[in-house]
Amino acid sequence: MNDMLNILIIDDEADMGHLIEMYLGNSGFTCFLAESGVEAYGILGNNMIDLVILDIMMPDEDGFEVCSQIRKKSNVPIIFLSAKGEEWDKVKALQLGGDDYIVKPFSPGELIARINAVLRRTGGLKDDLDSVQIGQITIDKKARKVTVEGKQVTLTLKEYELLLFFYEHKNQALRREQLLEYIWGIDYTGSLRTVDTHIKTLRMKLGVGDYIQTVWGVGYKLEVPCE
Repeated sequence: MNDMLNILIIDDEADMGHLIEMYLGNSGFTCFLAESGVEAYGILGNNMIDLVILDIMMPDEDGFEVCSQIRKKSNVPIIFLSAKGEEWDKVKALQLGGDDYIVKPFSPGELIARINAVLRRTGGLKDDLDSVQIGQITIDKKARKVTVEGKQVTLTLKEYELLLFFYEHKNQALRREQLLEYIWGIDYTGSLRTVDTHIKTLRMKLGVGDYIQTVWGVGYKLEVPCE
């Protein structure tokens, strides 16, 4: 789907870097990890990188300085990550050449959506269909709209993200824990019943076919009819 686009993750916290790498790998991206600006410059100089995810709070060179150095040689899209949500930090990040700014904690679904939006805006997203078909269901990703047999269905944001995530991993058994972590985020403190409840309402709203199936002992999967 993403034509194996390359994303460079720059974060001095190795655990956070690997967590983001897992999320992006599940969505079809190839990831490179760097824990400092110096390491990042080497990767950028030796690899074709399509987008950079850059943490602000790092020792030695912070994210602002790293962004400034990257911008001297490259126009690669840059998304800042920060635990700080102050307006001045966002303004500074964008003035230095950042393309987006995400405040921690964030859900994996939000991160993927922001990445795709930046790539689409900068022309880096290849072969990304504006709409996809699941039997009688159409997902218009550009308008974030879902129709069933031509009639629009009103979904909540989480229901929409679930349906899109199912499509992106069609015919794969997905654990409830995986769905909870991806859609609601690693810091979400709710129970797995949240997933069950949202899938129940999603099924009711779609109302056609038996596309979202229960995989006993595992979780759920989306069975997509042969095209």
